[in-house]
Amino acid sequence: MADDLIFYTNPMSRGRIVRWMLEEVGKPYRTEILEFGTPMKSQDFLAFNPMGKVPTIIHNGTVVTEGAAICAYLADVFPDAGLAPPHGDRRRGPYYRWMFFAAGPVEAALSNKSLGFEVPQERRGMIGYGSVEDVVNALEYAVTQSEYIAGDRFSAADVYVGSQIGWGMMFGTLEKRPAFEAYWQRISSRPAAMRAREIDDALAAARQKG
Repeated sequence: MADDLIFYTNPMSRGRIVRWMLEEVGKPYRTEILEFGTPMKSQDFLAFNPMGKVPTIIHNGTVVTEGAAICAYLADVFPDAGLAPPHGDRRRGPYYRWMFFAAGPVEAALSNKSLGFEVPQERRGMIGYGSVEDVVNALEYAVTQSEYIAGDRFSAADVYVGSQIGWGMMFGTLEKRPAFEAYWQRISSRPAAMRAREIDDALAAARQKG
């Protein structure tokens, strides 16, 4: 039942990543749209997510927050969708490696870049991502080793890493290297990705008219 999987989001947020993942999974879910500001900081929602942010899912009473964690969780609880390499498979390593690289170093580096913050060279050793240049070069390496992040098959890691790349190029925080453009084109044309965009674009348009 859809009520067993509830998705809290806003169409102008990182919830778009989870929307894509949910469409890839293909199971029924119920969407709860939260507006920025007071609705996300309500006591009811803070009881689920103390950060007061989306995306958040509740699946059979289990609360999961953070985009990468939600993607990994959904891939594991719905194995029939084939969105995670099986345990013991050699692809499990790169699957985890690059998904959480995108959630950590990539997210931090590109966010700081968008804010105009640059780590002084003498202090790069103190920062997990080191430098934006190192992060971008490593990300390029990740998308050029095989067709998908974890090998020859699309996975939840592609949803998360791909979203970071697509948004980064769209907003100008990630340079449009040919490898990034080719990878993004390859995965963003998937039917689930297009359905997810259509849903969230329509929700965003309706809110602008309202």
